[in-house]
Amino acid sequence: MTLALQAVASLIAILVVAWAARRMKLGGDPRIRDEDHARELANEAIDGFEPVDLALDRARVGAMLRDRRGRVMVLRRHGAHFAGRLLTDHSGVRLDRNTLTIATGERRFGTVTLDLGPAAQEWAASLRHLDGATRPGAGQ
Repeated sequence: MTLALQAVASLIAILVVAWAARRMKLGGDPRIRDEDHARELANEAIDGFEPVDLALDRARVGAMLRDRRGRVMVLRRHGAHFAGRLLTDHSGVRLDRNTLTIATGERRFGTVTLDLGPAAQEWAASLRHLDGATRPGAGQ
């Protein structure tokens, strides 16, 4: 009888924790819904960043974005949220067919691999104009 009560109490506790986590929107599998959502996330990452060109990762876990000033941001999922960084040069960029791998040099942000489909080649080529003249985090 005591064992049965403990099992029921444990099950109730698990359900309460699961309900609380869901209510607080913890965990889950966040994805970029569409281009408008990617634009919102970019503006949240760097205030005033307004993309005019973007490519979404096929799994919707990241994106490449460019604003009118020519700044390029890589957006990636970071836990249950998204984080963005401005790219300052193309030295850490590697193209492999439809995927673009970007080593930001930032330990906390890490390396990002995005499956951009055919757009990966266009983005890789366009990143060659980045020369490192803009310091990391410019515009933040």
